[in-house]
Amino acid sequence: MPGITPMLPLVNGIDDGAYRLLKTYKSLVKQNLKNLVLTAPGERMMDTHFGVGIRNFLFRNDGQLLYSSIRSRINDQVQKYMPFVAIIDVSFVTPEMGGDNNFLGLAIEYNIGPLDTIDKLEITMPN
Repeated sequence: MPGITPMLPLVNGIDDGAYRLLKTYKSLVKQNLKNLVLTAPGERMMDTHFGVGIRNFLFRNDGQLLYSSIRSRINDQVQKYMPFVAIIDVSFVTPEMGGDNNFLGLAIEYNIGPLDTIDKLEITMPN
């Protein structure tokens, strides 16, 4: 099966040629969403507004205001850069839920409109 684009981070691909390739649009959308969440505003050349910058939230005071700010940033960025994706839910792993005080965990459940499929991206910081 031919690939759509290289998988990030780049990894040598035995079957695919020089690099491992993403082979489905669902995996491509997940990779692009992860890049959107992890990229800090100002980090992407030619578009300084691109990115949620989740790492920028790591040392802020924990609480509902922080979670609301992250949800809002994710929704705004997805609407602007991935309008074919609808965010269903953004949930957080907190110390009260059994999480560690030293990391930020979040899960983004989303619908890929053109594919009519639901998927989930989970990110744990620091990784």
